Amino acid sequence: MFHHGKGSMLLMPSEKLRFLNKACIIKNPLQDLTPDGRALDPWSLCTVNEVEELKSLIRVIPLWSTGIMISVNLSQTSFPVLQAASMDRHITPYFEIPAGSFGVFMIISLILWIALYDRIVLPLASKISGKPCRLNEKQRMGIGLLFSCLSMAAMAVVESVRRELAIEEGFSDESQALVNMSAMWLLPHLFFSGLAEAFNAVGQNEFYYSQLPKSMSSIASTLFGVGMSVASLVASFIMSTVDNVTKKGGEESWVSSNINKAHYDYYYWLLTGLSSVNLMYFLACSKAYGPCEGERSRVLDEGDG
Repeated sequence: MFHHGKGSMLLMPSEKLRFLNKACIIKNPLQDLTPDGRALDPWSLCTVNEVEELKSLIRVIPLWSTGIMISVNLSQTSFPVLQAASMDRHITPYFEIPAGSFGVFMIISLILWIALYDRIVLPLASKISGKPCRLNEKQRMGIGLLFSCLSMAAMAVVESVRRELAIEEGFSDESQALVNMSAMWLLPHLFFSGLAEAFNAVGQNEFYYSQLPKSMSSIASTLFGVGMSVASLVASFIMSTVDNVTKKGGEESWVSSNINKAHYDYYYWLLTGLSSVNLMYFLACSKAYGPCEGERSRVLDEGDG
């Protein structure tokens, strides 16, 4: 016999994570329940709804953890400013973009994609395929992780070229010197980063809201923010570790304040590698999670049709 809350529509707990079902089993009604049917000790006897809510949260945690690495990448905002400051930022002979303003291109790409996705991309894809098309939540999350990998790889390539030019031009000891290279080469990284956030952030939030019960909507709304907070700690740990390891033996740190002597390209390649591993981890978690609730309904509807 299972313990139910008042008005509960769930008669039995699900088969997933079955070991948790013990928490809602009534062993002795006289000892476990009050005369009106409530649990004498809520810490030892839960309702079926409470057990299912916990199961839902546990199941999304692995996929939630895959969003930490993309937030680590998106937090790397200070280094592109240093790079832009050492490059030619003119778009006309009389107008120069401030180094700190290049981040606006990432925001532009994010806003443009979100605006175009529903208005142009989906209608066009549906027209071409002849049936309604849309990306589900997990697909958006995965595409965002892929764009995050591409953004770090693009930044690594650009920084490698910029550093070589700075050394060739004799600016090894002059981190503030301008290299004969356009700062527009930073745009692919910024656009990829904007697309990564547009896909993954929206996909994450929709995933949490669709997979967690309505009674847990407040938790669903905070999971993405918690991931960003954890990512800040992870980013600091990665930075400190890279700095401490690479400056041993009197070597110049990869993340030195002198960007012409440092190896930010190696640092970006490291983030690219970690992001690639994270993408593989996401695919494994996505496969283990199985289809979302909405996907199951669509599959059943198509089967009935």
